[in-house]
Amino acid sequence: MEWLCRHYKTKQPVKVEMDENQRWQVTPVSAEVELEIGPGDRELILAPGLMDMQINGYCGVDFNQPDQLSLEKIFSVVAAQRALGVAYFLPTITTGSFERMSRSLALIAEAMEDDNWGQSMPGIHMEGPYISAEDGPRGAHPREEARPPDWEEFLRLQEAARGNIRLVTLSPEYPEALDFIANLVKSDVIPAIGHTNATPEQIRQAVDAGAVMSTHLGNGSHAMVPRHPNYIWTQMSEDRLWAGLIADGFHLPPDVFKAMVRSKGEHRVVLVSDAVSVAGLPPGHYRTLGMEVELQAEGVVRLSGTPYLAGSALTLLRAVTNAQEMGEIPFAVAVDMASYHPQRLLAEHGGKTVGLESAGTFTVLERAADQTLKVELLVMGHRRVYQAEQSQ
Repeated sequence: MEWLCRHYKTKQPVKVEMDENQRWQVTPVSAEVELEIGPGDRELILAPGLMDMQINGYCGVDFNQPDQLSLEKIFSVVAAQRALGVAYFLPTITTGSFERMSRSLALIAEAMEDDNWGQSMPGIHMEGPYISAEDGPRGAHPREEARPPDWEEFLRLQEAARGNIRLVTLSPEYPEALDFIANLVKSDVIPAIGHTNATPEQIRQAVDAGAVMSTHLGNGSHAMVPRHPNYIWTQMSEDRLWAGLIADGFHLPPDVFKAMVRSKGEHRVVLVSDAVSVAGLPPGHYRTLGMEVELQAEGVVRLSGTPYLAGSALTLLRAVTNAQEMGEIPFAVAVDMASYHPQRLLAEHGGKTVGLESAGTFTVLERAADQTLKVELLVMGHRRVYQAEQSQ
């Protein structure tokens, strides 16, 4: 089988097909070739496989509940993400007791060793427990488990993870934070600022020490902050910080999203889903990590009975189309924010390189007349790992 597509960036026609060695390849074709137009004027697009740096779970699977987690459930999340065009993602472990976090880390580390499913998980994101205990910045993380950075504890957590923690989100408001950040840098672990009540000066010091990213910038913060200065402005204006942004329209209104993209520059924005276990499920009330949450019909996840967000039900593919609209940016730029940008961040600061389009990892997307995207094919290392049933 073959697909005639347009390259997402150059718009040049290309052919995707399997060669005589059963390897999937992309080859250019003549510009005169009439590209396949299906029902409803669908358009086929060749794009890199996506990469999500923040997935807490999906479709009923919660990476942060080790008592209910298994290798098979972790693999099911990988399969579901591949069907959504995500070739790579960082399973995200959030604030909890050492015992709970270490058990989740150990299970995910074991899953990462699987030859098939493990290749989609190039590392682990540890979001907490070294975050602010204040209401607002703490978000939905448990107050009783938020604590100052502890390097010895982190080494034990990293041991449980078999060295696979590649990204740590922490607050620089603690006296221990600067040395901790410096140690992360020496260990090829990305230090990210998030869930913080730090002063602008503490944020600047954290960047000087090696922090390179803001985790879901604009979220995990007080409902009301000083007009200026505040920890959001400081991170927006700090040119050395990448920004992770949740483009679901709930975490950031469109005008805020657009302002953040403009301030950071398109080249320093990474789209993340921050998907939680209820993502992919029908609307309703659910219980996760001892909290009652509600997945509402419009796709927003809130702590039940409150206006507070509790992760998201966003897919990264949807984030691409949302970012294009909310940020008023080209489609190719939005795709890069969800693929090449996180890949570059992980390679430059997390000591881990993953292959995208140039290494035989790519996706074929179908874009309908209403601009919605759907995955037809995902190839990793020239090997098919997902194909839509109707395309087989």
